[in-house]
Amino acid sequence: MITSLDKSIGMSINYVNKKIQRYLSINLEKYDITTEQWAVLLKLVEKEGINQKLLSKEVEKDQATLTRILDILERKSLIIRKKSPEDRRAFLIYTTDKGKEVKEEVYPFIEKLFKNMICGIPKDELDLFVGVLSKINENMCTEEQKIKQCNKK
Repeated sequence: MITSLDKSIGMSINYVNKKIQRYLSINLEKYDITTEQWAVLLKLVEKEGINQKLLSKEVEKDQATLTRILDILERKSLIIRKKSPEDRRAFLIYTTDKGKEVKEEVYPFIEKLFKNMICGIPKDELDLFVGVLSKINENMCTEEQKIKQCNKK
């Protein structure tokens, strides 16, 4: 049975996420990059030379969606793909100097956004909130695995 608290938690998370996405989208326009492209670019700066399969897991995007995003980032000269020396079928992905420059330009704005977002919230409340979100995420991962197991049968 779904209680109003269950509904409000899901709706609140969704509502805040949409607000953040909208705010990011509006502000990222001047950099000619979308929120999805930004998330992938940021992960690539952190994990230079990662292969596409691992990157897909890291950014939680399916292969087709990630390929589309990488194609766009490559057209914008923000990344390059190089064949893997160990596996000729795989590509390793690197950020270009231009990609690193975009990250350096955008990152302070993102930091400021998140700093403003948590302004006035005591650290202990933030820690509790992050812990609760983490537990909700774990629970959802468990449920997702159950569904995948059922679908295999």
